[in-house]
Amino acid sequence: MDVKVLAVLALLAVVMDVPPSTAKPISLVERCWCRSTLNTVPQRSIRELKFLHTPNCPFQVIAKLKNNREVCINPETKWLQTYLKNAINKVKKSRRRAQ
Repeated sequence: MDVKVLAVLALLAVVMDVPPSTAKPISLVERCWCRSTLNTVPQRSIRELKFLHTPNCPFQVIAKLKNNREVCINPETKWLQTYLKNAINKVKKSRRRAQ
């Protein structure tokens, strides 16, 4: 009986001595930022746009508004699609000029 108690105490001492991990749980690291998106965000109220591509998540567009709120915008919104097309064309043209 005493041997079992000593074994349990020794095991507890070893477990208590292990330093805690500083890594974040996988559920916090690999989650999608946007759980719901808005279709109607006025362009004039947007201060900046962030584009996120997280593994296992759809393409995400986060808009920081002038009142410092951050909202997720539906990437299929018509004005956002034209904005992205214009930005891509601008990058392509600047690359052609640089070559």
